Amino acid sequence: MKSNIHCLSLLALMLWSAASSAAPDAHRILLDSDQARGGGLPGIVWEIKLQSRDGDKIDEPQRIVVKAVDESSVAETQEPVRFKGSKILQVDRNMWLTKPGLSKPIPISPRQRMSGQASNGDIAATNYAKDYEAQMNGTETLDGEACYVLDLSAKHKRATYDKIRYWVSVKRMVGVKAEFYSVSGKLLKTAKFEYNNSIEHDGKRAAFVSKMTIRDALIDAETVMEFGTVKVKKIAASEFDLGQLQ
Repeated sequence: MKSNIHCLSLLALMLWSAASSAAPDAHRILLDSDQARGGGLPGIVWEIKLQSRDGDKIDEPQRIVVKAVDESSVAETQEPVRFKGSKILQVDRNMWLTKPGLSKPIPISPRQRMSGQASNGDIAATNYAKDYEAQMNGTETLDGEACYVLDLSAKHKRATYDKIRYWVSVKRMVGVKAEFYSVSGKLLKTAKFEYNNSIEHDGKRAAFVSKMTIRDALIDAETVMEFGTVKVKKIAASEFDLGQLQ
């Protein structure tokens, strides 16, 4: 009798182990997909061209240079000229704004709108794996591509969004679509991503985001962010020193 119980217990353990090893790990998927949008790299620099539209009204285009490493980033506006020199610094969970003429940096929230549908946090390096808890919500086919569907919940109030539903390509391991929700579950915005850039990291070529299109869930408004001149490189710690921001 004891022998039978032991055998059944061993069989159950083996089946559980096999199922666990076969099941995709949501956190691992999130970590891997972050790299294609700047997360988990030793240092990266890229340029964003940002264009917003609200109905028939088209805003003036902007050009921003972003430098990032780990959980720190600094974004400096290059165009339009009247905003040149404005910077947004993010260090860990904190963010500040400075611009020519300000006596000292102003604390801001990643959730504040930077331009159109883009929040301040959208222009920083993506570190979803550090800011969100991930749970697997099955798989779906999106535009003919098999995707993992992840439900992300913010770990803290400094995250850009409270909840995200995130589609990650099974084959390419990059995020292809996101839905951004409020804490009450209200859909705020949707985003789609393209990956026509590439980076060199650890001796390998890897895909990197080339375009992010963010659309408001309620009105006819969108912001398009195009990413270019992407380079993986070491960045001096002084770039993220609040005392040097001005």
